[in-house]
Amino acid sequence: MKFSKDFLFGAASASYQVEGAWNEDGKGVSNWDVFSKIDGKTYQETNGDVAVDHYHRYKEDIALMAEMGLESYRFSISWTRIYPNGDGELNQKGLDFYNNVINECLKYNIIPFVTLYHWDLPQELEINGGWTNERTLKAFQQYADTCFKAFGDRVKHWITFNETVIFSRHGYIFGAHPPGILNDFKNYYQVLHNVFLTHAKVVLNFKDSGYQGDIGITHVFSPAFPADDKESSKKAAEHANMFDTFLYYDPILKGTYPEYVLNQLKEKGYAFELSQEDQEILLKAAPLNDFIGINYYQPMRVIANDSNTSREITRESSTGGAGAVSYDGVYQTVKVPDHSYTKWGWEISPEALLDGMHLLKNEYGNIPIYITENGLGDEDPIVEGEIKDAARIDYIEKHLKFVKKGISEGLNIKGYFAWSVIDLLSWLNGYKKQYGFIYVDHKDHLNRKKKDSFYWYQEVIATRGENL
Repeated sequence: MKFSKDFLFGAASASYQVEGAWNEDGKGVSNWDVFSKIDGKTYQETNGDVAVDHYHRYKEDIALMAEMGLESYRFSISWTRIYPNGDGELNQKGLDFYNNVINECLKYNIIPFVTLYHWDLPQELEINGGWTNERTLKAFQQYADTCFKAFGDRVKHWITFNETVIFSRHGYIFGAHPPGILNDFKNYYQVLHNVFLTHAKVVLNFKDSGYQGDIGITHVFSPAFPADDKESSKKAAEHANMFDTFLYYDPILKGTYPEYVLNQLKEKGYAFELSQEDQEILLKAAPLNDFIGINYYQPMRVIANDSNTSREITRESSTGGAGAVSYDGVYQTVKVPDHSYTKWGWEISPEALLDGMHLLKNEYGNIPIYITENGLGDEDPIVEGEIKDAARIDYIEKHLKFVKKGISEGLNIKGYFAWSVIDLLSWLNGYKKQYGFIYVDHKDHLNRKKKDSFYWYQEVIATRGENL
């Protein structure tokens, strides 16, 4: 079986992680420009001031993508390049840059797949309450509409938000992302709702304004499965899926929140403000989503947390794999003997991706799915100047086999975007992990080099995955 002609083989990046040029051409300051410079927040004090200099080298990078045969490039727009303070004055040079990136993609017949928000919030909005402030919600709607007007004649695939759970949970519970607040559960849930409501308003505006193309949202996807046959583990998995999957997809695709979650939040005093008007907006927007994006790296194998153990928060633990207590203390993730794991303790399980997508289909119907991120973070071996990333090839190959299997089983999977197209700044972990098909040499003027996986993915695309 080959992948169909309309299945998109792509790869992804994010503005803060690749662009650099943090204060050039009128760009404003983002929350990550500030947060990453706080002592101890990132590995070896790395930040995105230069990143991999994609801002100045986008033509070179897109030419490499074209050589690889990439059919679609998923990238994010830096809000502060468009509106330096989040709202107010528009920056024409920011619009020019993304027009150039889009046009360069189209020159090579690479479909631009645009994410509007990949965590870099204008600092002006952050210091005034961020996603807890109505100003931010309105500013995002204005920014989104500006992008639709400026780029919508060429961009036909839009993602509003990337991984709301990460920037909200890490920002308000773990303190590992901006605004760096610990254990503020009340605001965590309020921020989730505010973002989902903003997404709904943006979708409604997109459709009402007659913009052409598809619009959806992307969430991190870590479906939970009981680690053993105990009844307590099964209940723990149900709880985990409620709070780590359905809480993120129900308001988007059903326009409602899971009753189980709302009841739990009420009991704990964490209930968020949910007006009748909010509910009507969510319900009206829900059927208008054209797709969902899923960022899949690992499942959760869970047992009940029967101890008084709470989660230890460190930079490593906030980006780590199994072996941690859940953020709400209800369950623990555990490693399963005989399963494979990455160097960061993330389980390698393409089977769980397939099972998880069937879970989504059972819950939400056969909505189109794009796998908007999937890939291996590794310390790639360099042998005689060549980047021998066999582990990445093996990882992606296994997952693509199960994507192919999912399509044969009737899942509506429309595309696959490897994370990432190029080695980039890995937020808290700096350049310790590599993810890309293209190597960046930080000791030699950020020169690019094609990895073994580059040529492998090139062949997969050219043959439509026939040989997987």
